[in-house]
Amino acid sequence: MMLLDKSAYSKVVNPLNKVNINSLFARSVVAHHVSGKIYVDDPHTPRTFYVVHPYGMSLLFGDCNNSKFNEEFRNYALNTNKSRSSFEWMQTFPREWDAVLNSLFYDCWVKSSENNEGKETGIVEVNTRVNFRFNKQKYLDFRNKTNLSAHQIVKTDSKLFREMKGTVVPMYFWNNEVDFCANGMGYSLFYHNQLASTAFSAYVYENKLELGVETVPEFRNMGFAQIICSAVIDYCLQQNYDPVWSCRLENKASYYLAQRIGFEPILEIPYYRLSK
Repeated sequence: MMLLDKSAYSKVVNPLNKVNINSLFARSVVAHHVSGKIYVDDPHTPRTFYVVHPYGMSLLFGDCNNSKFNEEFRNYALNTNKSRSSFEWMQTFPREWDAVLNSLFYDCWVKSSENNEGKETGIVEVNTRVNFRFNKQKYLDFRNKTNLSAHQIVKTDSKLFREMKGTVVPMYFWNNEVDFCANGMGYSLFYHNQLASTAFSAYVYENKLELGVETVPEFRNMGFAQIICSAVIDYCLQQNYDPVWSCRLENKASYYLAQRIGFEPILEIPYYRLSK
């Protein structure tokens, strides 16, 4: 399991093109849109790949019967050598990986619903990730009942890039504010002149734009997330981007928000939280 030099990322393009689950975060790393890491079994002729986005999302794909890589990956996933200080949230492709991982982590496999002690080390916790498909007509039905002009909405600039705090905010998905303003986009909603919610492009690849959204805790449950997401979706429709949404099934707020604004769940896949 070796770190691939950034100059060799082109070797990952064709294998990644075979991945048919939402993996825009991995494409952002491979395309050098954001600084991440790529581990491989062989830097010259790689067959197995592990792409890590700086936000902590990761994708394991390629040859799943690579025993040497798999054993090294077990140590990495369990953070045996304490090389990581935070969790990584991993998706896999193809589905044959599920059985391989089940065997690899048989003694430390925990479903999130059964992790009653909240154990964070020495385990791989199994969650579920949902991919959605955008239904334009469903969105327009929602949008026709929504008056964005009744709210104070502004474009997210470099100042708001720095000011918006939370777990899903632009600063965790872009290298810096200059990069975000040049290659990304977002809108922010103010309530009584206070920054309340921000929706933005977490990833942009070709004609696809994946949404991220964060609402300040004191302004939650006021409907602001669906309002500010509508501003980004309007932008997507105007600029011919396909809006993209994915989230953990366990994140019920995101799961139901997506469906209110025109997204429909189409796929559920295992989502593995690797120990920190």
